[in-house]
Amino acid sequence: MKIAIVNDLAIAVAALRRVVQTVPDYDIIWTAKDGLEAVTRCAQETPDLILMDLLMPVMDGVEATRQIMQKSPCSILVVTSSTEKHVSRVYEAMCHGALDAVNTPILNAADSTQSAKALLAKIATLRKLIRPVTPTSRPISSTLVPSKSTAFERSSPRFSTPPIIAIGSSTGGPKMLATVLSKLPVGCKAAIVVVQHVDVQFAAGLVSWLDQQISLPVRVAKAGEPLEAGTVLVAGTNDHLYIKPDLTLGYIRDPIDYPYRPSVDVLFKSLADRTTQRGTAVLLTGMGRDGAEGLLALRSCGWHTIAQDKASCVVYGMPKAAVELNAAIAVLPPEAIATALLQTLKPAR
Repeated sequence: MKIAIVNDLAIAVAALRRVVQTVPDYDIIWTAKDGLEAVTRCAQETPDLILMDLLMPVMDGVEATRQIMQKSPCSILVVTSSTEKHVSRVYEAMCHGALDAVNTPILNAADSTQSAKALLAKIATLRKLIRPVTPTSRPISSTLVPSKSTAFERSSPRFSTPPIIAIGSSTGGPKMLATVLSKLPVGCKAAIVVVQHVDVQFAAGLVSWLDQQISLPVRVAKAGEPLEAGTVLVAGTNDHLYIKPDLTLGYIRDPIDYPYRPSVDVLFKSLADRTTQRGTAVLLTGMGRDGAEGLLALRSCGWHTIAQDKASCVVYGMPKAAVELNAAIAVLPPEAIATALLQTLKPAR
């Protein structure tokens, strides 16, 4: 795996190099001292993964991420001194296509071993996403989610729900979510549930950021709560968000070895299993194939299914996989997706 390091501090570069080189087949192909140099080097020799600092001279990590994803896209992991102190910048980078973020391990620090393990764990997860999916890869099955509700449960008035909009997104997703959801008005009759690939430590920050971008209230989805009309509920743990037999929300660890955590497929397939009503499902920009099979399952159940178009995607992976499976009824840019959602909420004449 070819890795590049972008950081202006020699001590940080040394720490990152030492940690990365503990894995035999991780190869550091170049380093850069600022974002501008990284943009140039990336165009000359594009790595599989960039470890990108945020605060640097000449050009910071946010702008470097934006330019790299436009000119010579590759996977980017934000590695900075304190993700907690720079949450807003982390989300800016994620809006431009960064996949995740982690604190920089510091040599001889009290938590150096723990921070090194955290960095390697992030890289290992991203490596699974970067690696092409092969026919032998185990697909997500709906049987990995607790069993379907009974006919009585599904027909009982107790389990009636508002119209449902389910959205899955990954690389570049926060910005696209804001674009789509900002068009939905306060008092929207639909219950919106979102799975964005983001580590649990950033889930609350994502919810806070998204809540500031749109007019609808946004909350972290809690186990046991029902879907709520006019509210956006966002998956908030590293476990998978799914719909329980009583049509409330829950979290499940299985499939435990799946690289996408939380998984869009698990949510979509649980909706296909548990709801007799039809809704709208949207698959936005992202690396890999998560959500494609689930979108197909929902289309087969009569849901209206939408995939983001290639031109507007930061990474055309998940929507592309859905299009290849013929899982999407419509393929649209974000603004048109928002219009389509508004149309589906209008009462039928």
